[in-house]
Amino acid sequence: MAPAQAAAPPKPSIAAKGGFLMNNGSGKELFNKSADTRRATGSTTKIMTARVVLGQRNLNLDSKVTIQKAYSDYIVRNNASHARLIVGDKVTVRQLLYGLMLPSGCDAAYALADKYGKGSTRAKRVKSFIGQMNKTAKDLKLKNTHFDSFDGISNGANYSTPRDLTKLASNAMKYSQFRTVVKTKTYTAKTKTKTGGTRTMAPWKNTNALLGSYRGAIGVKTGSGPQAKYCLVFAATRNGKTVIGTVLTSTSSAARVSDAKKMMDYGFKVA
Repeated sequence: MAPAQAAAPPKPSIAAKGGFLMNNGSGKELFNKSADTRRATGSTTKIMTARVVLGQRNLNLDSKVTIQKAYSDYIVRNNASHARLIVGDKVTVRQLLYGLMLPSGCDAAYALADKYGKGSTRAKRVKSFIGQMNKTAKDLKLKNTHFDSFDGISNGANYSTPRDLTKLASNAMKYSQFRTVVKTKTYTAKTKTKTGGTRTMAPWKNTNALLGSYRGAIGVKTGSGPQAKYCLVFAATRNGKTVIGTVLTSTSSAARVSDAKKMMDYGFKVA
């Protein structure tokens, strides 16, 4: 007699309106809840901000950017999450990536968009950078994704799906610098001040509560907002298997973490 097949584990129930999980190696779908419904993404948008930067030709991560007053004014105007970047300080692109992805700094996002967008004015450079975000989405065949901002503070045309964001994160994770940043729990930047001194910034803490609380967690990014509610793109590796996924429009910051843990526990059983 053939051995009885073990019963398939029950599919988890999640609080989020949308969810998707896949095996990062094979791309095999492991979990799907309204995975192709377009939703607001909040700061998970910043995965694309980082991906566009890392995709630049001849990228120099040690290149310095001077923090402009426009960036801090933008933070105040939008009551946005920030990396507490100080006007006049010189900050490296590498440091800006940590400031973007750990404390979810919209000031870091603005600085990167201003540096890597093309144009004679800041507004033109920002528009150009958002254009690069949308071109990258098209190149990666993210059919249900559109960006209208460099940080997820949307004018209504910033959306994606759990499947598309997972595919984007999987692609971004091919960059070693991205992998290094998103698995870091805290990072202390040393910046150059206007007068040439060194400033040790207060440590940036990663908003991703899975790091250190879920065995094998390796990233990726939180998001929240009035429309987005609570979002999380996440990944973990166990026994040589990596699963990667997204939850959009969860009910609280605790619920998005619980959703992700349930999905990954299930994913490792069926991957």
